[in-house]
Amino acid sequence: MAFAQLPVMKSILSILSVLFIAGIMACGSGPGKEENNETEAAKKNVTKRDYSITPAIAYNDLFVDSNVVEKYIADNNVSDSLARRIRSFYNARNYQLAWFSTDGMTEQARGFWNLHSYYTKYSDDSSLDDKALRTKMENYITDEDFRPSVNDKSVLNTELKLTQHFIQYVLASYEKGYVKRKEMERFVPSKKLDALYLADSLLNKKHKDDKYFEDVNESYKLLKEQLEKYYAIAKNGGWPSIAPTKKSYKKGDDEAAIQTIKKRLEITGELTIKDTSTLFNDTLEAAVKVFQSRFGYKPDGVISAALIKEMNVPAVQRVQQLLMNMERMRWMPSRPEGNMILVNIPEFVLHVFDGKKKEFDMAVVVGKEGHNTMMFRGDLNQIVFSPYWNVPSSIVKKEILPEIEKDPAYLEKQQMEVTGKDAEGLPEIRQKPGSKNSLGKVKFLFPNSFDIYFHDTPAKDLFKRDKRAYSHGCIRLSEPEKMANYLLRNESGWTPEKINAAMNSGDQKFVKLKDPIPVFITYYTAWVDEAGALNFREDIYSHDQHLAGKMFGNVKPEPLAKNEK
Repeated sequence: MAFAQLPVMKSILSILSVLFIAGIMACGSGPGKEENNETEAAKKNVTKRDYSITPAIAYNDLFVDSNVVEKYIADNNVSDSLARRIRSFYNARNYQLAWFSTDGMTEQARGFWNLHSYYTKYSDDSSLDDKALRTKMENYITDEDFRPSVNDKSVLNTELKLTQHFIQYVLASYEKGYVKRKEMERFVPSKKLDALYLADSLLNKKHKDDKYFEDVNESYKLLKEQLEKYYAIAKNGGWPSIAPTKKSYKKGDDEAAIQTIKKRLEITGELTIKDTSTLFNDTLEAAVKVFQSRFGYKPDGVISAALIKEMNVPAVQRVQQLLMNMERMRWMPSRPEGNMILVNIPEFVLHVFDGKKKEFDMAVVVGKEGHNTMMFRGDLNQIVFSPYWNVPSSIVKKEILPEIEKDPAYLEKQQMEVTGKDAEGLPEIRQKPGSKNSLGKVKFLFPNSFDIYFHDTPAKDLFKRDKRAYSHGCIRLSEPEKMANYLLRNESGWTPEKINAAMNSGDQKFVKLKDPIPVFITYYTAWVDEAGALNFREDIYSHDQHLAGKMFGNVKPEPLAKNEK
């Protein structure tokens, strides 16, 4: 997957200039012409309240009175310039919450919080390091039963604090011009829009200074280029729907449906020549393999029912998918000069980077439906060789105890042991290191509120499958020994031989890394890879489905201003 480029940071000179100008303005002896001019200019930089946003078309379903925002500004002594931006932000939303809805935190809240925690960890700016906010957010994120309400003062305070931090982050992280005020206000969608209208507005907006957000976010830019192609396809009627007459098609078949398949692949470019025949020939087989690779299937050249289902997804829906993933890429963090690990859940792949250079990719198994691996970030700081597996209480209750009832010798057969009881009287069970251990021979820890980590697995056959959502939530690695060798490559004494011996010793051993490595768990169902190919993946956790219901509708407002401020 492509990463965002480092945001263009403000220079020290620019900051000093702003402070100098602010100092001069503050030294005025009283209200005069200059102050009145500044006030009028300030008013122009506040978005007018959008009363057209009603609960029926709003992105979120929670609204707050403007007096609540004013009270927050007064109680927290927010500066005038920042207060104007906060008012402008909520005016653009008609005072609809940005970070919370009645079903919990929004996807954008999770995205920004990942970015926020990364920024406070790896930048020199400590102004956004807020312990109280961090505690609140961790509690909200991990509480599956959390249902926000506008009557909850804690929720409202957190909402407004997040907005303040979001604005401060953007102002501190991007050189002036690359994130326009109005564009910043759209980082969190405010209302359901027609997908083709939204695509058109993004593709055709023009700025006088010729500075655009995609200039500082490579992943976003690459998807925007693909959006232009798919928008044109959708505007021209999309592609034909394929009506299969058999379960699968392979080279040598001669069927009427093959002609339609060729037309379909010609429109999106996998088939590079015009071919109206009904014969499944070498050219079509090559095109099918390209399509399969782009959609995460083994490129065997056989057209299965699953592949036809992918081909039959309407062009407008693919436009929506591109728009949703562009929204997610707004929260792509800047990358440190050293290592970074990224796992894209729908892709079932882990990527290791060193700066801009990709070191390697690795197949992974992620959480199955009902055990959704969350989107979050952490810092990999510890390796555990020959680990015990402390079985989560939920698994003990739902899976282990029923097995013990059927077979009293179950624990012994699975090399498990009872170590005590929890507060509810449930037995605490762990599995000993060894060949049957569910964590395999090594695990990799990056502390987080979800107790998710990387680990080995004895179930190697799962990595041969195209779709790999089978775990209870943690992430299984196809090549854990390769990962251990890479992470310890600069640690004296940890030779490949010693690592292999530790993995097979049967004695649990913890090794702390000198330099923790940032880990990002992401959810992209569309992206452009290093070879420039557009990839699509299945929405395995229905996040796209949920987001589409909030983002898209039949609303077609007036065109956006061509030159936004």
